[in-house]
Amino acid sequence: MERILVVGVTGAGKSTLARTVGGRLGLPYHEMDALYFTGPGWAVDERLTETVSRLVAEPRWIVDSLGAPEVRDLLWARADTVLWLDYAKRVVMPRVLRRSLRRSVTREVLFGGNRETWAGWLSREHPVRWAWSQHAGRHREIEHLTRDPRFAPLRTLRFPHPDDTAAWVTSL
Repeated sequence: MERILVVGVTGAGKSTLARTVGGRLGLPYHEMDALYFTGPGWAVDERLTETVSRLVAEPRWIVDSLGAPEVRDLLWARADTVLWLDYAKRVVMPRVLRRSLRRSVTREVLFGGNRETWAGWLSREHPVRWAWSQHAGRHREIEHLTRDPRFAPLRTLRFPHPDDTAAWVTSL
């Protein structure tokens, strides 16, 4: 495991797991949202493809995303391992609700200096609504990518419950 993608629906715990595994294995951790959103108003980095191309050229890394569409194939073609947090909605939704509530209350500064706002809760793209509406589709998308022959050989570790993930991390 030298080049790892941590994938799952919004709120599953991808960033937390990627930081933990990266620390244990000595892998440089890259947060996709921080690479993607680089300015106020949730501005997207115009050089994202260039940035990710440099990142995946490195021999060792861990990224907490299946990848934005414009860089997805770059990440998957270079990864050797996928850690899939394939959690049910009943697991993910309380997590994403707590996280978004905390971020809204504390006005936590996020990627590119942005913040989650109370008004943002009305958007279809708000993390809570996104996690709910995209759950089944994201599952199908990840399942397809893990079986895509373009990305072979690719070791996939699928964790259906946080207890499975925790046991695996303990075994590292």
